Amino acid sequence: MSNETTDTWLTQEAFDRRSAELEQLSNEGRTEIAKRIESAREEGDLKENGGYHAAKEEQGKIEARIRVLTELLRHAKVGDAPANTGIVQSGTVVTAKILGERSVFLLGSREIVGEESSDLDVYSEGSPLGTAILGHRVGETTSYIAPNGKEISVEIEKVDTYAP
Repeated sequence: MSNETTDTWLTQEAFDRRSAELEQLSNEGRTEIAKRIESAREEGDLKENGGYHAAKEEQGKIEARIRVLTELLRHAKVGDAPANTGIVQSGTVVTAKILGERSVFLLGSREIVGEESSDLDVYSEGSPLGTAILGHRVGETTSYIAPNGKEISVEIEKVDTYAP
């Protein structure tokens, strides 16, 4: 597996939303969880202190999300969705026949669509499917090896510009 990082396309709105989330978690989020940990610590025996363990677990989740957001924003390509050239690229909506079944999905980051919207499936560029189809044209067929070891055939039927 490669450690190479791929740029991820984001709308300006998605970039701003994630930047604000990172700012909030890095400042108020960290401060609040530190206060909760300190308060729970003052209650005494840490071995059987549920509040302390819950706060430490929450702190771990906050720090993990901060790392994800930092990496995402560091490698974000911000702007309009890529123009439809018939080539699969980050930020395009792909219609493909996968194992004979038609599937429509966004190739990119879940962060593009946000939590509140879209029934559109999202596959990252680094996923087995994303890696297999990135750069392919409409009409081409490719394949990838699924986690279960099976070879999965993918035919690119259509590539569209993503429109939120």
